[in-house]
Amino acid sequence: MNTESHRVTIYRPNQRHELGFLRTWTTMAGNIARSRELIWQLFKRDFLAGYKKSFFGMAWVFISPLVAIISWVFLQYTGLLQPGEVGVPYPAYVLIGTSVWGLFTGLFGAASETLSSGAGLQLQINYPHEAMLFKQAAQYLATFVISFSMTIILLFAFGVVPSWKIVLFPLVSLPLFFLGSGLGLIASMIAAVTVDAKGAIGIIMGLLIWTTPIIYSDKVSNVLVQTLIKWNPLTYLVCSPRDIILFGRMYHLPAFLVCAGLSLLCFLVSWRIFYVSEDKIVERIM
Repeated sequence: MNTESHRVTIYRPNQRHELGFLRTWTTMAGNIARSRELIWQLFKRDFLAGYKKSFFGMAWVFISPLVAIISWVFLQYTGLLQPGEVGVPYPAYVLIGTSVWGLFTGLFGAASETLSSGAGLQLQINYPHEAMLFKQAAQYLATFVISFSMTIILLFAFGVVPSWKIVLFPLVSLPLFFLGSGLGLIASMIAAVTVDAKGAIGIIMGLLIWTTPIIYSDKVSNVLVQTLIKWNPLTYLVCSPRDIILFGRMYHLPAFLVCAGLSLLCFLVSWRIFYVSEDKIVERIM
C-alpha cells in the first residue's frame, strides 16, 4: 500500500522578517535552485519571442554595435567630441567602453522589471518571484554575449588585438551584475509603488554615463570632472573590464576591489529587502 505524504506550509504575518540575514539568503538561493526549470522555460519562451516578431530578427544584435560606432566616430570627426589621449584608436576605446556600460545598464533594466515581467503569472501559480530576476538577467546576458562577440571582432578592424587577459572579463564584470541587479531590485519595488519613479531613475542612469570616463579620457583638466570621476564607483567597475581587454590591466585595482565589495553588499541587502517586502508589493500590483 502506497502512502502519500503531504507537505503543510504555515503562513504567519511578517514571517519573512523573522529570518536573519544569512537564512534569508540561503532560503532565496534554495528557491532559485528549485526554480531552475521554470527559469529555463521562461527564458527560452521570452528570448525567442523577442525575435520572432522582428523583421530583422537576430540581425539587430549585429546592427546595434555598428550603428553605435558610426555615431561616435562621426562626432569625433566633426570636432564636437574631444576625448583626449586614450591609448588606442578611439573607435575601439569607445566601443568597448560603451559595451561594458551597456552591460551594467542592461542588467539594471532587467532587474528593474523583476516584478512587472512576472505579473501575468502572479495570479496563476505560486512561485518565488526572485526567480524572475535570474530569468531577466539570463535573457539580457544571452543577447549581450552575442553582441559583445561582434564587438570583439570589430576590434581587429581597427588594428587592436585584445589582451589574453580577456578570459578574466566575466570575473571582472561580476560586480556589475551585483550593482546593476541590486539597484534594479530597488527600482523594481519603487516602480510598483509609484509610476513616476521609473522615469526619474532612467534620467539618473542616463546622466551617470557622463561622469564615467568611457567616451573620453580620464586625464581631464577640469577639477570638478576629476572629482566626479574619482568618487564615482562606476569609474572603476566599468573601466576595469574595458582595460583588461584593451590593455591587459586593471583600472586602479585597490579602488576596484573596494567598489566590488560594496556592490556585493548592495546586492545582498537589496535582495533581502526585496524578499521581505515582496508579498506587500505584489498585493499593490494586483
